[in-house]
Amino acid sequence: MKNKTFADKIIEFNKNLHYSGLLPEDFQVLNPYLDNPETLVVMQKFYHKYYNDFNRRKFIIGINPSRHGAGVTGVPFTDTKRLENVCGITMESAYTHEVSSVFMYDMIAQYGGADRFYKNIYINSPFPLAIVRKSRNGWLNANYYDDKVLFNDVKDFMIESLKKHISLDLDTTEVFVLGKKNADFISKLNQEAHLFKKMTVLEHPRYIQQYKSKEKQLYIDKYILALNNS
Repeated sequence: MKNKTFADKIIEFNKNLHYSGLLPEDFQVLNPYLDNPETLVVMQKFYHKYYNDFNRRKFIIGINPSRHGAGVTGVPFTDTKRLENVCGITMESAYTHEVSSVFMYDMIAQYGGADRFYKNIYINSPFPLAIVRKSRNGWLNANYYDDKVLFNDVKDFMIESLKKHISLDLDTTEVFVLGKKNADFISKLNQEAHLFKKMTVLEHPRYIQQYKSKEKQLYIDKYILALNNS
């Protein structure tokens, strides 16, 4: 494994992603890498562009990919718009706009741009595949913690996934968790598996964009301060 770059290891992880555990009746797991062959292609281009090195990185933990963000592009918090406009990688088979992606890339721009940000930081989720829930209006995005049975079903898989992320050579002295509710659940996993020494909680990009957009700059500053101080 030593001669494999960070990119090689992430791509291998993503290619081997498969959830075969239990799920409550109204939930489904979507694997973007199996659902769209182009997702595999753009995901590899992204990681080869920004992670083709042996750097140790800080770890930002989301919840689970949304259908319109990483559920399409295979890149956390990155819709097709920002994948093309910021990262220079075009996706022909899909066009998505995702709220969280807007905040994340505004913050990345102020951090110093995508090259600098991704050189220092890795983002992923404890449950790295998209989850959807059946409703009267069809299938909707769901979070792994939306249902107690769902969380119990996916808990072991999440611990295993986090361990695999850490083995990419991530700094575990301080981890950055997006969303307070997410942090409560990550804290439970951490108590059980002893993965991280310190957890710093940051507001989730979706929450900021939807409910705190007037104070957006304050949250961007908070992110950058936390990431630069650790």
